[in-house]
Amino acid sequence: MRRLTLLAAALFFIALPAQAGAAADPALVAKLARYMRPAGSYSGAHVVNLTDGQTVFRWRQATPRILASNTKLFTTATALARFGTEGTLGTEVLGSGSADLDGVWRGDLYLRGGGDPTFGSRSFIRSRYGSGGTVEDLAVALDGAGIQRVTGRILGDESAFDPLRGGPDSGYGISPWVEPLSALSYNRGLGPNPPLFAAAQLDVALERRGIRVRRAPKAGVAPAGSEVLASVDSPPMTDLVRMTNKPSDNFFAEMLLKDLAYQATGRGTTARGARIVADFARDLGSPARLVDGSGLSRRNSATPRRVVRFLTAMTGRDEFDAWYASLPIAGRDGTLASRMRSGAARGRCRAKTGTLSNVSALSGYCEARSGDLYAFSILMNGVYASGARLLQDRMAHALAAVVE
Repeated sequence: MRRLTLLAAALFFIALPAQAGAAADPALVAKLARYMRPAGSYSGAHVVNLTDGQTVFRWRQATPRILASNTKLFTTATALARFGTEGTLGTEVLGSGSADLDGVWRGDLYLRGGGDPTFGSRSFIRSRYGSGGTVEDLAVALDGAGIQRVTGRILGDESAFDPLRGGPDSGYGISPWVEPLSALSYNRGLGPNPPLFAAAQLDVALERRGIRVRRAPKAGVAPAGSEVLASVDSPPMTDLVRMTNKPSDNFFAEMLLKDLAYQATGRGTTARGARIVADFARDLGSPARLVDGSGLSRRNSATPRRVVRFLTAMTGRDEFDAWYASLPIAGRDGTLASRMRSGAARGRCRAKTGTLSNVSALSGYCEARSGDLYAFSILMNGVYASGARLLQDRMAHALAAVVE
């Protein structure tokens, strides 16, 4: 019922944007303006009451601003839309050869990655994510399939993605802000050669189960016609999106972007993924300039008004509840755990943060004491982040404190 109510409000808002704002509470508008003014001329904001469709506040809302990690709003929404809330990313072991009656696999085994950002060792995954596909699970599956010895080697196959390890902010090379990208990432890209390292870890896991692999592991590509012998899946997309947005995880965001391209085109690249996300945003009436998945590039930009239109349009989609639940909660968790720990916004606002040098952003939703739901986007450029966060928090408190 709540989602249907939000959908009706969203449709009302989209139909009547020009007239909105005239009846907004003057005291609330004055308060929001007072907090925006110190942010300077390179900042903008837009606020809409989703319950009645009224635009509450406008402040340079039509000028594009750097999004920083608000880019993840677009990336994760698209991932949920394309994969579904229960969609998963798989990692497979394929065989090139054949097995005899004694359990000897005569040939090579290929560990082929499907872009799962959580894939790795059982101990790492349990400590970091709680669940996910592991090399130990693959070793158990191969043991269960009757394989006792491999005459060839384990080869790590990352061909689902291009070989570029970073995004546009680092010239597509290794970045200090995001672990190396690979379709066969192991423990978040541990090791300088991800596919070789992952293959070596499967080799070790097999040896521990008494399955001897004759030759040393390498990187390689599974030949056409190889047989799938075992597979494991990532946590569902709902969880992957939550693990992206709550802590603002750059690695997860960039992996999901390449996953989108791989699903659509058979080759995971940052540029193709960014086009898919930009197309999704445009289809929701919110054109944005997007070049990566995380917001590390300063070329990601959108107007505050269009971000709010995106937030509004999302309320009418089937995946909205999962996406909404992935956003940090003011004063409680994620990147907002240490912000708004007291006051009206605590527990009432869910929003995505964003920070780069001289850039700070906060966009999301606040449920006011009145019961009305507000969508807002505050994009501050040319600011000191610490001071900008204080202004954003005061604006969120003001929205959450509305009583009628």
